[in-house]
Amino acid sequence: MKSKARLMQGNEACVEGAIAAGMKFFAGYPITPSTEVAEISAEKLPRVGGRFIQMEDEIASMAAIVGASLAGSKSMTATSGPGFSLKQENIGYAALAEVPCVIVNVQRSGPSTGLPTSPAQGDIMQARWGTHGDHPIIALTPSSVRETFDLTVRAFNLSEKYRVPVILLMDEVIGHMRERVELPDASEIEIINRKKPAVGKDEYLPYKADEDLVPPMAYYGDGYRFHVTGLAHDETGFPTNNPAVADKLYRRLMDKIEMHKDDIVQWEEENTDDADIIIVSIGGVSRAPDTAMKQLREKGVKVGTFRPITVWPFPEKRLLELANKVKTFVVAEMNLGQMALEVERIIKDKAELKKVNKVNGEAIYPEEIIAKIEEVL
Repeated sequence: MKSKARLMQGNEACVEGAIAAGMKFFAGYPITPSTEVAEISAEKLPRVGGRFIQMEDEIASMAAIVGASLAGSKSMTATSGPGFSLKQENIGYAALAEVPCVIVNVQRSGPSTGLPTSPAQGDIMQARWGTHGDHPIIALTPSSVRETFDLTVRAFNLSEKYRVPVILLMDEVIGHMRERVELPDASEIEIINRKKPAVGKDEYLPYKADEDLVPPMAYYGDGYRFHVTGLAHDETGFPTNNPAVADKLYRRLMDKIEMHKDDIVQWEEENTDDADIIIVSIGGVSRAPDTAMKQLREKGVKVGTFRPITVWPFPEKRLLELANKVKTFVVAEMNLGQMALEVERIIKDKAELKKVNKVNGEAIYPEEIIAKIEEVL
């Protein structure tokens, strides 16, 4: 049974999704345009037995959710722009120590302070490569208020399932947009919790992985004694300088995502079967390609749309299949071509690539995409 329809903002839907997924701890620092996530979490978490804490900065916020997760609480933080940059070192710590947590980034125009209340999608590459070293990461991008709810739940589930930090890569358009939403009943929502150890306390090795490459995870306070470090470590969790052990660790961290891509990667496509041109977009930009496609189809132009829902890992396999069939990809994004770089890497010379980019703090409009496609034609 669904709840009654509500007028809801994207940032509010994010909190509702997090609580539905079992979030019990939020640490953050207010920053436009993500502040409502913190405000609503502060109001609602105590009602479900959770805890909210405003930290002194974004670095401490990220550290706090890592600690809370190690103690057994599903944890989340939210930020934007400069705050996301500050979180990167501790995101790397969470990736190496395999601490499940969710980081919401409601993107705004930048760099630096930029246009703090205006939309952008300038953190696509930072979401993947923001922290140093080869590290596993998952990033999801919603394009509606209801999908923000759904993907927040999914972010927690993927984080718990694969012991990895997951980024909900929103943008200001989705964060502040209000839509009529009907949320699912709790009985309809799939909830995934981290694997617990099946061995005794004296036998437990915190980084001994199962066949799925994901180690079971005990909580601090459960009676298991184990070491967590940001250094390269062996299966006991203690630091190592052994090259073979370090190599095995780093490769496993990457492989645990790579081998489960079919479970992780999601996308949405429309009218791609007969398309000569495919518009690629994510998040708040995705409304414009839908309208552009419909208007061009009425004129007889065979246009389709492709929307990555999982930005990292990118839906590479499907995009390559489409590249073997279509003539042109038009990538529309509120930056100067970050996602286009990934599309270009995948399609190589199989199809033409055109870009529609905007960095002035305004959304991309359908007519701008149509103009680019007419230029191609």
